[in-house]
Amino acid sequence: MTAIEELLLSRIRDVADYPEPGVMFKDITPLLADPGAFTALTDALADIAVRNEATKIVGLEARGFILGAPVAVRAGLGFIPVRKAGKLPGATLSQAYELEYGSAEIEVHAEDLSADDRVLVVDDVLATGGTAEASLQLIRRAGAEIAGVAVLMELGFLGGRARLELALAGAPLEALLKV
Repeated sequence: MTAIEELLLSRIRDVADYPEPGVMFKDITPLLADPGAFTALTDALADIAVRNEATKIVGLEARGFILGAPVAVRAGLGFIPVRKAGKLPGATLSQAYELEYGSAEIEVHAEDLSADDRVLVVDDVLATGGTAEASLQLIRRAGAEIAGVAVLMELGFLGGRARLELALAGAPLEALLKV
């Protein structure tokens, strides 16, 4: 295990039976509260953005905003929020997707992405991959190229990586931690 993996893991708190019995929730708020750990996380994700020649960072609502915005600043890139449907003013592109418990829809401002962009999607956790897959579809529909997906933590037992394989079309998926 690397030093950064040890640091990040040491700041993630397990919360048993949240949000429902049998679930072990991974709480990243202690990591965010620690300036050294949060800076290390931001630097590691910014490194991924630079290495993959991203021109913009897309952050997925809501924790992807918390991580993606400082990553964009650190890497010298623009930040684009992908929001739940109905939260953005103006012309939007939307993408519906299926979840394990129903369906959802995400949106991006239509003018925020172009064919000149290489976009890195940043989020806190890759679980089943539904939201990340929808964001990749949305980015492509906006005409932009996918630089990859970068997450703090991948919950491997939920199969998100396999679900994203086709949508990534060869672009990298990088997880700083695998649980």
